[in-house]
Amino acid sequence: MIDEPTRQPHDLRHLTGPFDVVGDVHGCRVELDHLLRELGHSPGGGHPEGRTVVFLGDLVDRGPDTPGVLRLAMGMVEAGTALSVRGNHEEKLVRALQGRNVQVAHGLRESLDQLARETPAFRARVLEFCDSLEPHHVLDGGRLVVAHAGLPERYHGVQSPKMRALALWGQSTGGHDERGFPVRHPWAREYSGAATVLYGHTPVEEPEWVNGTLCLDTGCVFGGRLTALRYPERELVSVPARRTWYEQARP
Repeated sequence: MIDEPTRQPHDLRHLTGPFDVVGDVHGCRVELDHLLRELGHSPGGGHPEGRTVVFLGDLVDRGPDTPGVLRLAMGMVEAGTALSVRGNHEEKLVRALQGRNVQVAHGLRESLDQLARETPAFRARVLEFCDSLEPHHVLDGGRLVVAHAGLPERYHGVQSPKMRALALWGQSTGGHDERGFPVRHPWAREYSGAATVLYGHTPVEEPEWVNGTLCLDTGCVFGGRLTALRYPERELVSVPARRTWYEQARP
């Protein structure tokens, strides 16, 4: 008898959706609740049509209720009604909760202060959850790839330090735009892969399809909107931020 090959953690090609893919939440629990209602999900997770939520990472930091967002997301993932990839903010939060030396900036202080008011058991659960998240997932028979900062085709389905760095952080040019956000290497303009790639990481005013890729971070925590894409329908659904929760520091 031939053993079946072990499925890699990022390989979820057997999950075919439909999916509701949600951009960077950054602790905005009220807006997340609003968006999930607009998408037809029940308050505790679950959808009458069996749709699965996919979080694109950066659930944490900057916003007013990181514990609330994590409590909801962790419950949905545990119930099988949601998936999530790891963002660079989960990466730094994991290091901080492990007691490692990290720069407490870019909203990490807000998360640590909020989590300090939670129980040790909850913090341990948060650490385990965030540290379990994969940098990218391949879904729907390889037709859909989700990664926090996007991912060029040659790294789809690959486990490597380079894949991890690109999926979590992207490739910076070293510059900043007029809003103070880092300018990333425009990998999507060079993309010619067969898979749809959905990602977040760098806020955009409006989601725009570029060669089969789409950024869904519309800057909710900065006073923009929280946005999801219904897949495979390619229908965008957004809700406005209640307020500007975090001011972006300009370089």
